[in-house]
Amino acid sequence: MAPTSSPRAAGASRGASGSGGPQTALFQGQTPLAVRMRPTSLDEVAGQSHLLRAGSPLVTLANPDASTRTGTSVILWGPPGTGKTTLAQAIARSSGRRFVELSAVTAGVRDVREVMQEALTQRDLYDQSTILFLDEIHRFTKAQQDALLPGVENGWVVLIAATTENPSFSVISPLLSRSLLLTLKPLTDDDLRMLIDRAVDDPRGLAGAVTLSDEGRDALVRLASGDARRALTALEAAASLAVPEEGDDTAPDSDAVPEVTSEHVAQAVDRALLRYDRQGDEHYDVISAFIKSIRGSDVDAAIHYLARMIEAGEDPRFIARRLIISAAEDIGLADPQALPIAVAAADAVQFIGMPEGRIPLAEATAYLATTAKSNAAYVAIDAAIADVRSGGFGRVPVHLRDAHYPGAKRLGHGKGYVYPHDAEIGIAAQQYLPDELRGRRYYEPKALGAERDVQARLEKIRRILDGQ
Repeated sequence: MAPTSSPRAAGASRGASGSGGPQTALFQGQTPLAVRMRPTSLDEVAGQSHLLRAGSPLVTLANPDASTRTGTSVILWGPPGTGKTTLAQAIARSSGRRFVELSAVTAGVRDVREVMQEALTQRDLYDQSTILFLDEIHRFTKAQQDALLPGVENGWVVLIAATTENPSFSVISPLLSRSLLLTLKPLTDDDLRMLIDRAVDDPRGLAGAVTLSDEGRDALVRLASGDARRALTALEAAASLAVPEEGDDTAPDSDAVPEVTSEHVAQAVDRALLRYDRQGDEHYDVISAFIKSIRGSDVDAAIHYLARMIEAGEDPRFIARRLIISAAEDIGLADPQALPIAVAAADAVQFIGMPEGRIPLAEATAYLATTAKSNAAYVAIDAAIADVRSGGFGRVPVHLRDAHYPGAKRLGHGKGYVYPHDAEIGIAAQQYLPDELRGRRYYEPKALGAERDVQARLEKIRRILDGQ
């Protein structure tokens, strides 16, 4: 759930004008704190130090001495709240370049072409370079992205494109090849603390209208999860709860500077927002970590990633399918009950739905993570498929061929076949693999869990089959 201001905070905003008190500093019109605190230069940017070293592409673009020269277009890839828009605007302000912003949510091909034409005019008539900031470029279709190519290739604009999704999948190859791909990282806790403290004291922010307790700061950092915008939004909402309403005579001390505490943060924000896109990188990263935690027998980590997927609204059927695959791939005959339990969890989720479906999912996850593991069956089928694909299959031995259709016996089909149930121990010494693969071993059970018994039994079976 997104951080929200209380109704009381909204009312305080409407009554702020004219008093000149803390409310005025907190509610400067309707402009959000995160917007007011946006840096005006790269020196004010929090985090991303790996992209802001001297001589780096972004620092070069921000150099005012290079504002009339064509720069290299860049694609900024990173999670929300890491500063993609901030960097673009700071570069434009510092360099003196003309700045145009489009959103892929609302802009179309016509808008792009108009920007390109105007940028060309500005360059030719006024020798002024244009930065085109395109937010959420992954939402552009191929045709819309194609419209950017002439301007980028010919230097009519310096494109700074932002995306939260992997550009390798969401941006066309010609545009990628003409741009530098720069990856932004989530802000560190220290970055967020600096950002929060600056917002409390800065005249553009809360201007010292409140103070912040250590516990309150830690709560904001924890809830932000590396997202600067989320941290400032939560700070603004919490501060609105800490500041008494105008004319509130019940306040403990009207002259004291209000303190934002962890309790105010808890009231303003009821939970941390998960960074999770069901079609993006987080979807694949979290499910990968989930399966690897089960495979590695770390039940606590597996339950954690399960909780993240559930809280993010992941399709529970997708989770259940992955559990079934894990049971067969990573556990196999080391615990023959693993697959039935995973299938039962999938059936249960389908039957009872969510949120109760989380319980059988958790039960299956805990069982799979803590039981014995063997990938022998998985390795066996892949090895056999590899042989078949490479031509290693041969003819079915004559004694195993179907002898029921007319003329089959004249061809010798079934001749010499020994019916295993007629053998004293239920296993007869005879060849089953084609001649070309005789002696080939695919399934090699491990001495783990129930598969330990399978291993001992299989050794005896193979000796009998080989006539030993």
